Amino acid sequence: MKQEELCRKLTEMIAETKAQKLSWRLEVQTTEGNDASEKPIEEEHGTKWTIDECYASYSCNYRGKEFCMITYELLKKSGDKERSSNLVFLPPEGIRFFDLHTLLPYSVEMSAVLADHIHQLWLLLMEQYKEKCPGVELAVRSGMLTIEEENL
Repeated sequence: MKQEELCRKLTEMIAETKAQKLSWRLEVQTTEGNDASEKPIEEEHGTKWTIDECYASYSCNYRGKEFCMITYELLKKSGDKERSSNLVFLPPEGIRFFDLHTLLPYSVEMSAVLADHIHQLWLLLMEQYKEKCPGVELAVRSGMLTIEEENL
């Protein structure tokens, strides 16, 4: 699926979610809450960056078909500076792993517009979850990020 097609689909899904016509299952795995001593440090041009990652899986039954979108964000922080890289994947049924190597073949090219649509869906789902609306399940767990030295 191309990013334009995914943007159109997400626009429709956001509208149906606002009308409470879709039920979502969200799973999040993040390293952000882990102790700083457990996080990898990367040095780049004399600046040391602390690295976190966050996966989010968005699943629902949409127009009779199972829909699953997994997002990935790599976060680098150094003092008050932050950088992030974002990826999005549309894996087939049966592939629901939070593993970049497994998900890469199912990536969709990211654009600012697509990132905004995904962010709008996230905000809507978090608002509905906070208000205890039926139709939004959320599971959050911590992850562990390890980076091999040759990749740095």
